[in-house]
Amino acid sequence: MEKYDKIIVGISIGDLNGIGIEVILKTFQDKRMLDFCTPVLFGATKVISYHKKALGIETPVHGITSMSQLNHSKINVLNIWKEEVAIELGKTTQFSGDYAARSLASAVKHLKENKIDVLVTAPINKENIQSDTFNFPGHTEYLEANLEGKSLMILMTDALRIGLITGHIPIAKVAEAITPELIKSKVETMHESLVKDFGISKPKIAVLSLNPHCGDKGVIGKEDDEIIKPTISEIKETGKLVFGPYAADGFFGSETYKQFDGVLATYHDQGLAPFKALSFGKGVNFTAGLSHIRTSPDHGTGYEIAGKNLANPSSFTEALFTAIQVFKTRNEYLELTKTPLDLKKR
Repeated sequence: MEKYDKIIVGISIGDLNGIGIEVILKTFQDKRMLDFCTPVLFGATKVISYHKKALGIETPVHGITSMSQLNHSKINVLNIWKEEVAIELGKTTQFSGDYAARSLASAVKHLKENKIDVLVTAPINKENIQSDTFNFPGHTEYLEANLEGKSLMILMTDALRIGLITGHIPIAKVAEAITPELIKSKVETMHESLVKDFGISKPKIAVLSLNPHCGDKGVIGKEDDEIIKPTISEIKETGKLVFGPYAADGFFGSETYKQFDGVLATYHDQGLAPFKALSFGKGVNFTAGLSHIRTSPDHGTGYEIAGKNLANPSSFTEALFTAIQVFKTRNEYLELTKTPLDLKKR
């Protein structure tokens, strides 16, 4: 692969006291990774060097101060701050949250300006990152506020893709949030993503029920009969292959999920609990529906093992490869679906 053909992967380094930098460094210990992409870490070489020394990892990095200095055969670290930062591995501090936010903000800015092709985010602490400039429940909401489109969080492996109709909201507010409009919006986003990001021409999508046993005809709740079922029927009339609602326990227990290209859970843990039971350490968080591509590993900051050289980089590595593959598939789709007018402009 020629250097100029390589996909530029921007990487936000996450919480400075967690395992984010460790899994990044371990991913690029294999020099062959540089055959697939040009990585750019948004942070500071001093911070990366601190982690390398603490972990005994020799992965070399190349410090730059602007994207014009990018080296396509090295792991680039774009220095976005010069000052010393207090690192306390395994602890949650305001410093580690503030600098995680700075890394993310710079990476997203470069993503919007198309100076990087895709974004892979290392884990943040949703509490210590909060500030006047970051007032979001997580990465997904921040990205939706800063990029074009309507986001859908999809946790995925090669065999399973689970999207969330509601995301980071309290469980007490889930039922009132499940509206026909929201269901239609999330189905549309998942359907579009499965077509253009994964190359599935006629995707089959399953929707899970909100209540146990799909409400048992109203005995355990009316939302499934009064909101979800009629909405699915409406969506089917548009030609989309959407089915459900399915009771979540039997759906996963009987491996019915294997019959579908995508699954929509009504709330966070309904989807993520079975996903992580089936795929933890191998899964990827993909933010569908936005103008730019972002992925992340399926784990958190891992404070309890930070600095001990115990973190498994598999999920981060998968997130990197997923971002690259989605970028290629999306570009192929856009090329194939150009109108004659678009082609004349070339």
